[in-house]
Amino acid sequence: MDPNGSRSLLSKEHLIYTITVPLSTSIILANLLIIVGIAWNRQLHNTTNYFFLSLLVADMFTGVALPFIPLMGLNRDLSFSSCLLAHVFPNFLFLAFLFNLVMVHYERFVCIVDPLHYSNLWMHRHFPLALLVVWTPPLLFASLPAFGWNDWAGPDWTHCCESSQNLTLLSNCSVNRTICCSYRRVFTDAFIYLEVYGIVLPAILIIAAMTGHVLRITRGQMKDICRLHRAVDRGGQASDQEHRLNLRYTRCVVAVSLTFLACWVPYLIYMHVCVAFLIGDSSWSSTAHIVMSCIGIGSMAVVPLVLGLANKQYTEPAFKLLQKFRDRWRRSAKAAEEVSL
Repeated sequence: MDPNGSRSLLSKEHLIYTITVPLSTSIILANLLIIVGIAWNRQLHNTTNYFFLSLLVADMFTGVALPFIPLMGLNRDLSFSSCLLAHVFPNFLFLAFLFNLVMVHYERFVCIVDPLHYSNLWMHRHFPLALLVVWTPPLLFASLPAFGWNDWAGPDWTHCCESSQNLTLLSNCSVNRTICCSYRRVFTDAFIYLEVYGIVLPAILIIAAMTGHVLRITRGQMKDICRLHRAVDRGGQASDQEHRLNLRYTRCVVAVSLTFLACWVPYLIYMHVCVAFLIGDSSWSSTAHIVMSCIGIGSMAVVPLVLGLANKQYTEPAFKLLQKFRDRWRRSAKAAEEVSL
């Protein structure tokens, strides 16, 4: 075993955990906050919020799996089943999160574009079927390597065991009944291309297209409202209310643009760089790529939190509960001070 390789892997794992654990904890706690808010408020118990609740659950699981996704780029000594699980399960959670995100955007897109037929959507009439649509296909696709679409019979991978970085096992792979667990053994090039350019990228483009269409519709409706105000006031100049509407729309566009830049652009950059490293011959476990992968996946997982925390109906019950605990703690502290005096 190469001691330098051992220290190298441990330093890379330490870097991954240093970046992802605080981010993962924040994502999990924020999702739990919004989930409690939806469960606490009975007025939010409807199909629309059930879809959003499913997205929050998927996002929370993505937060749990976040520290393990960058680890896919490191060669480790794992058993056959452990290697499959370490790659297939995080990939399933990520795809389920993406499918739920598309479903939530589509459901709200139809609500704005065609409100008269919104209540007759198949998703509302067959809610369990809609849940199967967003959870089952990701599971089936992510499980394809476990059903044979992998590269176990490819080149000789035993060379990575020679530089194994596991400090607790000093013997070779055959003695410990482990194999060289690498992403190239689990995911074929065709699988990677299909997932990135056949599922992930189209899903992101669909979300962006629906968001842009909603902004265009909002702009048209705002113009109609301003036109009606001018007709009522019988004046050609813009009123204060029209200025406020324009300012509100501008803020909305800026918020959507900043959200896209902060959450989606880092992931898009990471995704294309990831493909270049995965398909190419270069090692993708460098420090720069580890940082990029952690930030890219984490930034995308923040999207549902932006949608949830921006809605006061979701966060108000949780804040009220925290306020009660804080008031009770202050009363108990005050009573303790009075007793001591």
